[in-house]
Amino acid sequence: MAGDPGDAPEVGGGGIRSVLTTASLVAPSGDEVQFREIDGKIIGLYFAANWYPKCEAFTPVLAAAYEQLKERGAGFEVVLVSCDEDRPSFERFHGTMPWPAVPFGDLSCKKRLSERFQVEGIPRLVVLAPDGGAVVHPDAADLVHRYGERAFPFTAARVAELEADDQRKYASQTLEKLFSVSGKEYVMNSGNNEKAGLQVPVSSLVGKTVGLYFSANHCAPCIKFTTKLAAIYSSLRGKAEDFEVVYVPMDREEDGYLRSCGDMPWLALPYDGAPSRALARYFDVREIPTLVVVGPDGRTVTRDGRNLVNLYFDMAFPFTDAQIRLLQEAEDEAAKEYPRSLRHRGHRHELSIVSEKSGGGPYICCECEEQGLGWAYQCIACGYEIHLRCGQNAEGGSAGTA
Repeated sequence: MAGDPGDAPEVGGGGIRSVLTTASLVAPSGDEVQFREIDGKIIGLYFAANWYPKCEAFTPVLAAAYEQLKERGAGFEVVLVSCDEDRPSFERFHGTMPWPAVPFGDLSCKKRLSERFQVEGIPRLVVLAPDGGAVVHPDAADLVHRYGERAFPFTAARVAELEADDQRKYASQTLEKLFSVSGKEYVMNSGNNEKAGLQVPVSSLVGKTVGLYFSANHCAPCIKFTTKLAAIYSSLRGKAEDFEVVYVPMDREEDGYLRSCGDMPWLALPYDGAPSRALARYFDVREIPTLVVVGPDGRTVTRDGRNLVNLYFDMAFPFTDAQIRLLQEAEDEAAKEYPRSLRHRGHRHELSIVSEKSGGGPYICCECEEQGLGWAYQCIACGYEIHLRCGQNAEGGSAGTA
């Protein structure tokens, strides 16, 4: 959390003009923007680049908050400080934004800003006070992701209010309240069957374990995970487990949404960007696919359902801490039967077995490209890691010496 604005150091006298040491700013249209147009406003210095996917994803989130604050007359302005490497890229990227930028050619100003605010990663949103340029928040990108325009004016007091409000909402969360966030009292059947498109009341989901599946048809990892989740969904339904999934569409267009629904045997929110964005913001969803699991009591069980499915398949159900502990204990016991080292077709060095206590940790399996945690066959020198099961099942794998 940011410190109190009163404790923030001054970055120089003369207000925002002393920070933005450039003659003028440039609008997305290419027109000149004078400093008098932003004087007296809270300024967000937006460090970003066209070539970085996280910036591409964050820009529309920031733009939505910016436009809403403009409509409110909130006295907020954003200034792009581009990290693009050539002018055409800068102009294309800036053209997607409604705010001014430091001119692309003013390299000295951009360098001074990066050094002054110690910018080491992007996207970054440094918020400055209007009276002298004191730092209100060193990086409000996370706040905009979580709260949108509600984060304004980005002070420590405002952040504390929002976090307290979150705690109250999470403590009293129910399934009905969750879907009231999205503005819907019903979901719809998806899939290619006679029930597709029929409405299902949210009240019928109460008492079940429900997975909220944030995904999109344009996302290759989503397509891959959908296939796995569908198999697990069918398995759990076949065992008469009280499990349901609701698709929360992150699709860019309705055609993509319809294609997604055609591949899914579960329920879906109707295609409407606002409800999906509201739920994504409520659960602070930063990437897709994401599977948030809500328990029979309506409380959040985990936001890490995707990784749990990848790690434990249908055995992860009902996704509770107690169930995951049991699985981890079983995995610890099973690991005793695996060879201590292994030769694998995908790597030239011998792999050694490791646990979370002996050097293992979260990783992406180099064999199946899915999440791993703790137990692995690992090449310590190269960072090559695979699941124990992938080492056992893969052609070309062979046991080494103890």
